[in-house]
Amino acid sequence: MQTQVLGLSVDSVPCLKAWAESLGGITYPLLSDFYPHGKVAEMYGVLRPEGYSERAIFVIDKQGIIRYVDVHDINEQPDNDLLFRVLAEIDPEAAARFSAQTSVPTTPEPAADVIMYCTPWCPGCRLAREFLSKHNIPFVEIDINRDREAAAKVRAWANGNETTPTFNIKGQIIVNFDREKVAKALGLPPWEMW
Repeated sequence: MQTQVLGLSVDSVPCLKAWAESLGGITYPLLSDFYPHGKVAEMYGVLRPEGYSERAIFVIDKQGIIRYVDVHDINEQPDNDLLFRVLAEIDPEAAARFSAQTSVPTTPEPAADVIMYCTPWCPGCRLAREFLSKHNIPFVEIDINRDREAAAKVRAWANGNETTPTFNIKGQIIVNFDREKVAKALGLPPWEMW
């Protein structure tokens, strides 16, 4: 599909660069709405009086018409499947071609004691990888950006959000990287929590 994802923030360029690096890099351009401060966010009606913007998603078609708006709490993650449906409504033929090219056969969950549902950019996932590796715990990662069936499982476990990391530890689901809960589920003594 002919789409372009852009991130826009009222933060400065050095701040955006540091944020992207802290996530291990991101795959889309970030734009700074720093000066004049928040002018673009203000034009789209999402600049708060305190000087920062709401978390918002706008889908704009090729003619410059806003076709979809989602303003939500900073702690909520957008529903990617909903965004794909919006894009498919805008260009059904391209969506059909894209779907045919990217369809993946259904695969069962891997047989492992520890499965971590994650995304490449998630800071909590990076911490969880380090924690599990430090304690020599074998685990399997499933990228929910690439496996939409896995993303649906995470949404079911996390009250509709695509919260990462989410763990399946011997059948026990733990949403987010709560060291105490993860250590307990793994049978680690309390002093090994860190």
